[in-house]
Amino acid sequence: MDCKVEIPSEIDKDVALPLSKSIVARVLIINALTRGADQSANVPCCDDSEVLIDALASNDDRIDVGAAGTAMRFLTAYFACQEGRTVTLDGTDRMRHRPIGPLVDALRQMGASIEYLGNYGYPPLKIEGSKLHGGALTMRGDVSSQFVSALLMISPVVGGITLTLEGEIVSRPYVDMTISLMRRRGIEVRFGSMGTRLASSTTIIVPAGHYVPIPINIEGDWSAASYWFALTALLPQSHISLSPLHQDSIQGDSAIVEMMAPLGVATRFLEDNKVVLSSDEENLLPAFYERDMAATPDLVPTLAVTLCLLRVPFSLTGVATLRIKESDRLEALREELAKLGYGIDVCDNSLSYNGNYHEIDGEVTLYSHDDHRLAMALSLGATRHKIVIKNAEVVSKSYPGWWEQLINA
Repeated sequence: MDCKVEIPSEIDKDVALPLSKSIVARVLIINALTRGADQSANVPCCDDSEVLIDALASNDDRIDVGAAGTAMRFLTAYFACQEGRTVTLDGTDRMRHRPIGPLVDALRQMGASIEYLGNYGYPPLKIEGSKLHGGALTMRGDVSSQFVSALLMISPVVGGITLTLEGEIVSRPYVDMTISLMRRRGIEVRFGSMGTRLASSTTIIVPAGHYVPIPINIEGDWSAASYWFALTALLPQSHISLSPLHQDSIQGDSAIVEMMAPLGVATRFLEDNKVVLSSDEENLLPAFYERDMAATPDLVPTLAVTLCLLRVPFSLTGVATLRIKESDRLEALREELAKLGYGIDVCDNSLSYNGNYHEIDGEVTLYSHDDHRLAMALSLGATRHKIVIKNAEVVSKSYPGWWEQLINA
């Protein structure tokens, strides 16, 4: 589907956001591991959650997760501990190029039987469910937080683990989210006695135990909210309300509040989990914007596109993991923003822009690169340019209602 994106010069809209994709994914796995949990509470919020729901309910010996990276990682750990069940996990061609080796290595240390059916270290995987054992494990912390979360969630039911993560933990808020949800379900996860953040390693201790079947209230998605924050920065006459968003959210992407404040976005939290956005008329755009994005990589496309459209020079660091997302998001951003006249520089772990711009005439066709976050971030370009987004339907991966809400804004 191609989408010609047209956005009014100001937006006055109440927006009902999808549920947090990240929280839903974790709740689905924890529910599946919980004795007596109400599986009927598994309400889908997007394509990715539907993939997980279908996989967990399926008796098939082959499961295709499509482009759902979270599902691939979480299901690898889940099926590894399902005794007597043999499953082949596969996905798109892009999925077959997204690494999973560190997670498989850790699961094998716990007794898992997992075979690579293609390239070593990558899907597809043949998993023969077996009785796993807990114990002490070591893993690099700088590869994927989803590997860590996948291990943590299954660990209570296989005897508990002491997991040492070497080096800095990328996307740390997603690990903290997993731990928070496990604690709500009765598993007292704790950090090593030397503290939560050591100079070179972090230890997480998960005791053996059983999850308690307590309902969990799922928040609205702060990642989805980020695009409306961006629109407020780009269209300062706008007044946008978003719900349901928790002020004390367990989602790291709630950091979008402080990220957008220097760009003139004022945020008010009201009752009933509603957030109201408006323009801070006294705000002056920064001469240069700099931020480490290692904890919030999903916000990089939103922030980079917004800063380019505002012509604010920037340097965003801590972005290396964006190369192994649904697309190589760094190269995709460089390629698509160049079509609009913005030249950004991409290095191994940084993204930068010097503020230069050359005028573009006529309508520009932008490609989503089969990446939902790219499609939504690039759609912001319609505030300054005439654009068409190719393969726009990919947004259903996390925000099925995006185009309808945007076009009717």
